[in-house]
Amino acid sequence: MKGIFSILVENRDGALSSIAGLFARRGFNIDSLAVGETENPEISSMTIVSTGDQRTIDQIEKQLNKKINIIKVRRLSEVRSITLEMMLVKVNCSPTTRASIIEVCQVTGAKIMKVAPKYLMLEYHDDPEGIEDFISLIKPFGILEIQKTGAIAMEKG
Repeated sequence: MKGIFSILVENRDGALSSIAGLFARRGFNIDSLAVGETENPEISSMTIVSTGDQRTIDQIEKQLNKKINIIKVRRLSEVRSITLEMMLVKVNCSPTTRASIIEVCQVTGAKIMKVAPKYLMLEYHDDPEGIEDFISLIKPFGILEIQKTGAIAMEKG
């Protein structure tokens, strides 16, 4: 089971360390983590994705709610929220494969960020499943490097 947690936290030194420490001490896994300021520079927004059984996900939520520097914890439903990731990927490119890679980019909406003689660097964002589908499409060309952000999520309603 996947737990998606949207957390508002005081933007103070050590806030991220404190939350990461909670996960480490309790043996909870963090699948992805994204942090950034909100419209208020004194408050940061965190999206943490974790997996576990129902008891583990419930326990994560309870433990997060006990932290002093956390303002609000919301557990998001995969169905009632939008989750996105961004990825940069460097793909092998030769004169014979360049047109095919460009076509994949046009069809999927990926952006070409850098053109070099032996590779293309692409930027792509989508939901986690879409990211994996895109990786499958470009894998035959030869992936040299991938960097992905953590998931960010927001409730639809």
